[in-house]
Amino acid sequence: MNKLSENLNTIAKDTNIFLNKFFLNKKKYSYLIKPIKYGVFSGGKRFRSAIIVNTGKIFNIDYKTLITISAAIECVHSYSLIHDDLPAMDNDYLRRGKLATHIKFNEFTAILAGSSLLTLAFEILSSKSLKVSPKIKNELIYTLAIYAGLSGLAGGQYFDLTYEAKKTSKRKILNIQYNKTGKLFAFCCESVSIIKGHSFNKRKILKKIGLDIGLLFQITDDLIDFKGDSKMVGKRTKKDKKAGKPTLISLIGYKKTLDFAFNLKNKINKKIKNYGIRSQNLLHSVDFILDRKF
Repeated sequence: MNKLSENLNTIAKDTNIFLNKFFLNKKKYSYLIKPIKYGVFSGGKRFRSAIIVNTGKIFNIDYKTLITISAAIECVHSYSLIHDDLPAMDNDYLRRGKLATHIKFNEFTAILAGSSLLTLAFEILSSKSLKVSPKIKNELIYTLAIYAGLSGLAGGQYFDLTYEAKKTSKRKILNIQYNKTGKLFAFCCESVSIIKGHSFNKRKILKKIGLDIGLLFQITDDLIDFKGDSKMVGKRTKKDKKAGKPTLISLIGYKKTLDFAFNLKNKINKKIKNYGIRSQNLLHSVDFILDRKF
């Protein structure tokens, strides 16, 4: 696990260095930089970045290219967390042991900072920092726009909130979680396939691996919320049950959800192992998901 921690820390550090340099050029233009940086540099593990880099390693893609894409995806992820914490959504006042952005500043600042982060992600992908062909840039931007929007993250969040305290099916719950969490992870893996110019079928395989990694991540979040310690997690726990969130735990119970998660992890790892020795870091990343406590 120490080797994995070193891998995660290195990727997180390099992603943060890129973002810091990027924001340095923006400082003179906006009063929103402070809340934006507060939301982005909130102590996250940069796990999505790790999935991008460790998937890219399988195909020997340039590290700087992978870090640039990682910076973009972290902007989208941070935007979603800032908005997710708002009173109109999950109404959380803590995030990773710190005050949520809307508590630290105010609600309209948090909304504008989050919206700015979403647009900054596409600025990064279209910038000179990403040294790939215009065709590849266009495909990356197009794919992320779909996965972050109404048929992805935003749409998943809508149904996650809409189905609170309502009866729903296992299929519907999985669909919500594939969208609100899985689609960004799908981009993490699929972006590598886009850069390599893979065929539709090869790209589809990596997309599905990413979707399942995202589902596993979300289920683990739900398990942590159900039994985790709020001090260790850095935010309120046991709130899903109180809010009547549509989760597998609410439908089939903790034990069966844990079994489902282990079976899903084994299915993901079986697919990843097909990529050979270069897939070791990605395999370790998947194993880490279920081992984490926060």
